[in-house]
Amino acid sequence: MSDAIIVHEVYKKFGKSKKWLDRVALFRRKKVNGKEEPAMSNGRLNGDHKPIVVAVDHVSFAVERGEIFGVLGPNGSGKSTLIRLIATLLLPDQGTIQVFGYDVVRQPREVQRLINRVSVEASFFKKLSPMENLIYGARLYGMAGADIRRRVVEILTRLGLEKHSIYKPMEEMSRGMQQKVAIARALLSQPKILLLDEPTTGLDPRSKREVQAVIRELNQDYGTTILLTTHDMLEADTLCERVAIIDGGKIVALDTPHSLKGSIPRNGHEPTLEDVFLELTGKQLVKEAED
Repeated sequence: MSDAIIVHEVYKKFGKSKKWLDRVALFRRKKVNGKEEPAMSNGRLNGDHKPIVVAVDHVSFAVERGEIFGVLGPNGSGKSTLIRLIATLLLPDQGTIQVFGYDVVRQPREVQRLINRVSVEASFFKKLSPMENLIYGARLYGMAGADIRRRVVEILTRLGLEKHSIYKPMEEMSRGMQQKVAIARALLSQPKILLLDEPTTGLDPRSKREVQAVIRELNQDYGTTILLTTHDMLEADTLCERVAIIDGGKIVALDTPHSLKGSIPRNGHEPTLEDVFLELTGKQLVKEAED
């Protein structure tokens, strides 16, 4: 089975080093009481100092064609940055990423035609209805035709939206319902790779199950390759064929859920992926609040 995504030694940091800030300060000055003085305060460039944060630290893995692959970790572990790098929304500082053989830096257009992304902070035209938002999105992807409306209704009802909600303004919907519309928008373009960045965060248990059922259906019936980031270990255990646990921007484990759970002591009970995460990182995951 060939690889759909290959991530090799990818490194991404945010912020500027003190050396860079000091160099800028030599050239950027402001007038104070008629005299030019460096635009510095307590050794920092005014308004510009941001400490360096390494979000993704030399990460390597491959996702097979047709696989559901999970990237697990708490908030701030680098999951969302990794998704944005694969989606061509960020450029890596080091390393390479390929999507079906296309390089995300040198061939972003080719990559963008193959993928779609759902994030936890999906945005919409809130005054418009789900139908209007999805038709707009379809046109951006060059999709047209009489069956678009039918497909929109089909996808949204499959995700659990009532038909009357499809024509109401988005601003009248809960965040959980808006997230379903975000997923529907991604499904409409029938991507070869679906990047799901915590897609069920904030959903009630029933909505979670509906979204998870659609993810399985896409993978099994259409062969869609899915990369799923989450801090919900149960979701990862039930959906993913393999998972990578990421902490502090580094992958600390990568294997099938079954193998990962079998790698730690039982301690009198059947281990869970949450037990594996605690064993590897010493951190307890914070449970999300449901909508």
